[in-house]
Amino acid sequence: MITIHGYSPSGNCHKLRMLLGHLGREHRWIETDSARGATRTPGYLAKNPNGKVPMLETEDGRILVESNAILVWLAEGTRYFGGDAWQRAQTLSWMFFEQYSHEPYIAVARFVCGWTPMDSERRKDLPRLRERGNQALAVMQRHLETQTWFSGDSYGIADIALFGYTHCAADGGFDLSRYPAVRDWLDRVRDEPGFVAMPPISDDNRNLIAQSC
Repeated sequence: MITIHGYSPSGNCHKLRMLLGHLGREHRWIETDSARGATRTPGYLAKNPNGKVPMLETEDGRILVESNAILVWLAEGTRYFGGDAWQRAQTLSWMFFEQYSHEPYIAVARFVCGWTPMDSERRKDLPRLRERGNQALAVMQRHLETQTWFSGDSYGIADIALFGYTHCAADGGFDLSRYPAVRDWLDRVRDEPGFVAMPPISDDNRNLIAQSC
């Protein structure tokens, strides 16, 4: 059985929960609170020197890190990473977009709003993060005005990768009502068989978000 070391409020970690739910694949989840230093212990760093979640561990001790790499490995040979070489490359292009043009702004804005004190210097970055995050959402909106999914003709791991932080973008101060095609796509993802919702975040995090947005 595989083991996932993950932090439940993390969109990057939740991607794996979603795919494992769709696949119905048995796994062990070890809650690893990266916000409280659980990924900086000597034991964790011995397995993952980058000190981040998620981390996948196989029964024979192999380690795989980076959420989208783990998605590709888990989805290999399934309908969630199907199609010909061109379609698979298109799937990967959206996954690269997610990590380079989407997650660094939408996920980070959410973290700043919900996981940093109200007097944190990092809050000065919120206008820039929101500007760039809205640019990414606009790109998604344009795509979804003519396409149903990001993984080609059917739902797949590019959709899962982008769902991870898009569905909770409001936590970072993003108004998804500006992006109706994105909202419709989020609903389609939630309707997929085996969909797993992200667990609720703590009251402390929710209160910080309420004060920030």
